[in-house]
Amino acid sequence: MIDVDGLLLDLEGTVAVSGGEIPGAATALRALRDAGIPFRFATNSTGATRAQLAEWLGQRGIDVEAEEIVTAPLATAAYLRANHPGARCLLLGEGGAAADLEGIDLVADDADGADVVIVAGADAAYTWEHLNRAFRLLLDGAALVAMHRNLAWRTEEGMTLDSGAFVVGLERAAGVEAVVVGKPSPDFFSRALELLGLPARRAAMVGDDLDNDVLAAQAVGLTGVLVRTGKFRPGVLERTSVEPDHVIDSVAHLPDLLT
Repeated sequence: MIDVDGLLLDLEGTVAVSGGEIPGAATALRALRDAGIPFRFATNSTGATRAQLAEWLGQRGIDVEAEEIVTAPLATAAYLRANHPGARCLLLGEGGAAADLEGIDLVADDADGADVVIVAGADAAYTWEHLNRAFRLLLDGAALVAMHRNLAWRTEEGMTLDSGAFVVGLERAAGVEAVVVGKPSPDFFSRALELLGLPARRAAMVGDDLDNDVLAAQAVGLTGVLVRTGKFRPGVLERTSVEPDHVIDSVAHLPDLLT
């Protein structure tokens, strides 16, 4: 058992995968609510707004308000407002969460010039033309801001390449370094903890990504809980030099770990 007062939960691969609920997830989260254990979702999802994610979770029996979800686009908008006020930004990748980029000036795909290239999750928009345009903007001095640098995730078709591989390619080709705003950024965890209302030492992060969810959270003082669902592969535990604090089969077993 772990001694914490609240939880941060990853979404894709932890609570749901391939559009469906992880078996037992809704029941487990209701049990946490009944036990008075607060939780918030901390996700790198970039394909939907917080309101859409809340609706999607509700359809799967998980009642949550949009304000209880911290997403990479939300954190990206806050970072850009603070560090690149008024910048003209090109969004590369999933545009579904563009509505959560409040106060950000997004330029059209064929517009001339941009001050910032924003890299969202990988999708069909990652064509050679779009990547090459982003590359040229970076060569012309645009800043590179990545919502996350996840290398892969699990979909209904199996393990799928994500935008992290393209972020690395753009960095190497243009000779720049991306600012990563979502997990594993310490600032992202700080924002989620503010929403939860707890210090890091009194909270746990639960996720299926050993590096970006669990070990990154442990590095800033949270308890890390790795679930064997989603993108988890047994080999990751054999290769890591830093072990997760706890490993459970799925989020369905989380109430047992806490209560």
